Amino acid sequence: MLHEFHLLTIKLHSCRVTGFLSEEWKRMQASQPKHKPARIIVIEDDAAARKMLVTALEVDADYKVVAEFSEGRTAIASVKEIKPDIMLIDLGLPDISGIEIIRDIGAIQPKCDMLVITTFGDDHSVFYALEAGARGYLLKGVTSEELRRDIRLLRDGGSPLSPSIARKVLDRLNVNKSKRAGSPKKEARLTPREIEILQLISQGHSYDETAAHCKITNATVHAHLKSIYRKLAVHLNTEAIYEGRRPFAQQVDAVFDVIEVL
Repeated sequence: MLHEFHLLTIKLHSCRVTGFLSEEWKRMQASQPKHKPARIIVIEDDAAARKMLVTALEVDADYKVVAEFSEGRTAIASVKEIKPDIMLIDLGLPDISGIEIIRDIGAIQPKCDMLVITTFGDDHSVFYALEAGARGYLLKGVTSEELRRDIRLLRDGGSPLSPSIARKVLDRLNVNKSKRAGSPKKEARLTPREIEILQLISQGHSYDETAAHCKITNATVHAHLKSIYRKLAVHLNTEAIYEGRRPFAQQVDAVFDVIEVL
């Protein structure tokens, strides 16, 4: 009888220890990041602006700034070795255009998400950057919190756009003039829902707010944005052929990737 009592005591003790370890393991697992920090390169010639970007990211364990550059050529030469997940790129650099950087790095590191952060909001800069393969376009002036939010959106497969840039995309697709002669063919026209979504984003609404307003899921918003980008690609290709420029069919897949992961 005493022997059986000792066996029961050992079993109960083992259960308590096992239960404790199980709960402790769960706590440890919960405290671990869900994925490795995203490796980020910052390309910005203005030292103060570059420091602001780095400081904004360093406070978040999900991001790790692995390199900073003030010129484009040095950054391009280092990409193969560094293998970044994300690159923040200013367009106005002292040696080469940020658009050229986007195109070159897209060929070297196609899985790298490239986000433009610049003061240039003109049509030429915006659409040539998208043509080159940029997967997001922000104008300088975003807060640190907004920057982290937008990079997280990019990391999750989204396409962060400043409101005024979303408006340019809307205007470029000739939403109100799609039926006029010489406009892109029918499949390049936006649907009423796509117009509504792009208008909301151009007004500064977040993707979550846009989804709530339209009474659809966030994933559905991304699906509509994917369709919008495809139509933008058709439109820009048509313009390129008309103007005698090289169409960007080779970069279309990179542009589509901005919202490929849902």
